[in-house]
Amino acid sequence: MNLKNETPTLPPPPGIIGSLRAGFDTIAAHITAITLPLALDLLLWLGPHISMNQLIQPVLAEFQSFASGTGISASDLKNAMAMYTQFFQQFNLLGVLRTFPIGVPSLMSGEMPLGSPLGAPAVLQVDSLGHLFGLLLLFTLGGWIFGGLYFRWVASLIVPDTSAATIRAILQTILYSFLWFLLAWMIGLPIGLLLYILFAINSLIGEGALLLLGFLSMWLIVPVFFSSFGIYLHRQNVLMSFLSSFQITRFALPTSSLFVLTMLLIGIGLNFLWAIPDNTSWLTLVGILGHAFIMTALLASSFVYYRDTTAWLQSVFEKLRATTPTQQA
Repeated sequence: MNLKNETPTLPPPPGIIGSLRAGFDTIAAHITAITLPLALDLLLWLGPHISMNQLIQPVLAEFQSFASGTGISASDLKNAMAMYTQFFQQFNLLGVLRTFPIGVPSLMSGEMPLGSPLGAPAVLQVDSLGHLFGLLLLFTLGGWIFGGLYFRWVASLIVPDTSAATIRAILQTILYSFLWFLLAWMIGLPIGLLLYILFAINSLIGEGALLLLGFLSMWLIVPVFFSSFGIYLHRQNVLMSFLSSFQITRFALPTSSLFVLTMLLIGIGLNFLWAIPDNTSWLTLVGILGHAFIMTALLASSFVYYRDTTAWLQSVFEKLRATTPTQQA
């Protein structure tokens, strides 16, 4: 009986540079894919604002009256009220159309522009809580739908497929986003309260807990980043897409972590460049166009990397199965 062992020659994992090049080339050849992020930023920049400022001002006045009797110093209270007042004066409910983690990317949703080359925007005030909650629900659902359409559009450029998959992908997007919304409240709220208590007890304990959460988030960011991609590339449901993402993280974590870090550095770094022109200048249009192209190309690159990594894992498993030790007489 002879035992014959064969050492398999495994193919190298997909490269970061190759994925970036393929993604950028794809969007350059299909430039219409930037339509949705471009349209959203133009709406937030040149369109009307939907404000809740008048509705929230009585609430802020009640808060100021209550806080003044709790021992908070007058200067701290004044600074806090000035910050809240400025925030709600600038807040545009249309910015809720930029949903997370799936959504249409937007340069203007971070800091709402107060002016444009066309002048000050028209401001529409929300006059009741019922209207406020209705608009929040409508814009959130709209953000999920447009986000699903946007992801599916870009994914179809990487893995061409029939249009019949689009409706299913949007429905899975809504379910996926709703589950993340629930998780954010179920996990985020207790963690926030715990951090508040720890900082109240001792700032060093709170900082240590915050640092620990930071390390945990570094491990989770890769599977979370890819957790929806199976919906758009492989017609998977939400659960299978999650499992596929964790499988990729398990077997390709070092390269995948570096890829996600590269995506974040490019996207966030260039956002500072796009935001340089003043909102009242038409040069802002250059920033909007650049942002729409870069973010769409990065999304396409991410789909390319996910597709190639999935194929790489399949080839690795096949080689390992084909070269397992066999007994020969």
